[in-house]
Amino acid sequence: MAGIVEWFGAMQAQDLNSVLWSLGVRLPGMTLPEVVAATERGEVVRTWPMRGTVHLIPSADAHWMLELAGVRALTGVARRWDFLGLDEKTAHQAMDVLAAAVAAGGGRLTRSECLAALTDGGISVEGQRGYHLLWYVSQRGVTAIAPNRGTEQTFVLLDEWAAERNRPSREEGLAILAKRYFRSHGPTTVKDFAGWTGLTVTDCRKGINAAGLTAVDVDGVEMWADPEVLDAGPATGWWALPGFDEYMLGYKDRSMMATKEQLAKIIPGGNGIFQSTLVRDGRVMATWKRTLGKKAVTVTVQSLADFDLDEARPALEPFAAFVGLPLVLKSL
Repeated sequence: MAGIVEWFGAMQAQDLNSVLWSLGVRLPGMTLPEVVAATERGEVVRTWPMRGTVHLIPSADAHWMLELAGVRALTGVARRWDFLGLDEKTAHQAMDVLAAAVAAGGGRLTRSECLAALTDGGISVEGQRGYHLLWYVSQRGVTAIAPNRGTEQTFVLLDEWAAERNRPSREEGLAILAKRYFRSHGPTTVKDFAGWTGLTVTDCRKGINAAGLTAVDVDGVEMWADPEVLDAGPATGWWALPGFDEYMLGYKDRSMMATKEQLAKIIPGGNGIFQSTLVRDGRVMATWKRTLGKKAVTVTVQSLADFDLDEARPALEPFAAFVGLPLVLKSL
């Protein structure tokens, strides 16, 4: 599992169930409990390494990724503090309070326990203040999100969770991000890389130039790719992917995966909530929703292109095995 996360560089993980299946679909034969257990080994961690968005990343890379790309999310934090009635002193106090509380709590606290600790420390968590402070303390590299305890999110001290710590230079870090992004998402553009990382185009070009990538012309547009991935050729066949998968989330321009009409149904209302997709040979064919029952998982498919539903069954059977239930397949 750690190898998959490293290969991507980062996997969007705002939605926990989505990222668990993003892993599961790439780990044939592994079940949901097995994937969850693997996240407890400390090799990967969820935090806010770029764009102010939760991603699953290699634990050993968390500190330098936060310092390189994550820090850019702090540029507008003062305006947010004005809106929430916070200030720098209170935010730094929250860092101290949570660091001490997590340490005293055996190195791990639930979200509600973290909020209680802040309240006990004299810091109000009303409204959106609590979420913001949990984000800020993790953004500063003090804490990080650990696997759930039951259904509740937990937080750990990043220094303790990430027992090993990689320390690339800034230039090396840019090259690592470029290498990992373009091998897992390419061929694609500098603009997409900048959108994915939140870095400046100048920094993105520095990373590309140092990463040993190959320039590719796609319909007159300059794109970049890892030469080894180009030699391997495209991924083919049917795939059942969660909505918040890097297949769809890792780009500004998604025209290579879906038409404008299809995207309108994948992201209804353009609200940022992505539907799960059925993909054939790299193109979206349908969206799907699952309902977990006691005796079966029902998957309802909404076609966005012409195909026989039975064609997609082999892609959905692994999901049913992942959650440990027989598959019932329906179409809208």
